[in-house]
Amino acid sequence: MSDSAGWTDRLFGGLKKTSGKLTENIAGLVTKAKLEARDLDEIEDALIASDLGPAMALQIREKIAAGRFDKAIDNDGIRQIVEDEIAAVLAPVASPLEIDAFPRPQVILVIGVNGSGKTTTIAKLANLFLEQDYGVMLAAGDTFRAAAIGQLKIWADRIGVPIVTGPEGGDAAGVVFDAVKKATAEGIDVLIVDTAGRLQNKRELMDELAKIRRVLGRLNPAAPHNVVLVLDATTGQNALSQIETFKEVADVTGLVMTKLDGSARGGILVAAAKQFGLPIHAIGVGESIDDLRPFNAQDVARAISGGSL
Repeated sequence: MSDSAGWTDRLFGGLKKTSGKLTENIAGLVTKAKLEARDLDEIEDALIASDLGPAMALQIREKIAAGRFDKAIDNDGIRQIVEDEIAAVLAPVASPLEIDAFPRPQVILVIGVNGSGKTTTIAKLANLFLEQDYGVMLAAGDTFRAAAIGQLKIWADRIGVPIVTGPEGGDAAGVVFDAVKKATAEGIDVLIVDTAGRLQNKRELMDELAKIRRVLGRLNPAAPHNVVLVLDATTGQNALSQIETFKEVADVTGLVMTKLDGSARGGILVAAAKQFGLPIHAIGVGESIDDLRPFNAQDVARAISGGSL
């Protein structure tokens, strides 16, 4: 799918706010014809402060030093190196969420901590698939919270897709079982399953997800076809620890990053790609139902680098 000018503008507008510290810190460093070692130190510090992570900051520093150190360079030259290095890291992980499972339905487990935008992301994913003419069904597998069930039902009604629910505190695996049976009977293409995100009791969450997997395996050995972790970009470096934990408990297959329209630092996407190499499927750039967009490495790299410094 091609990017539209509207969402790209929203993305750039949001990320340019977030990369302000990077832009402000780098712009003005290059006030002389040649860089010195302390200039490289300050550039590296600015990159780390922008949530790119120490490894990526060092990589960019070394690239600048190797190609331009002790040579004339301006702010735009540094910005271009930052953009190119970020794009090189992000390009291999840019991977749209494709619906290609057979037999149907393709089962997508969506996981993430409470407050990450998980339930809203499920609705946005459903809407994205509807726009591609797929039949979509939702399953309210987060039975731990009545609010999660209620919110997902509201979204299902709003976008016009069926939903399978159970009682609060009920068996999440039972809800998923019923949903797969119903989706199969009705010829649904995509079943998107909400799950609990209470990391404060990792063992309970692990046991619940393992039970859901066993139930799915009895119905379709290939399911779940995707385990998508939703991350809130405003949490910064904490997003990395969430990836680590959810990889352990849920065999994460891909990421969606939300809340890139406000004060979030888009640099955390780069740190995640550098450290884990997991596919990044999409990014949330606003609160509207159509504000979830496929991840484009070059556009995000340009936005994070701050455009013209």
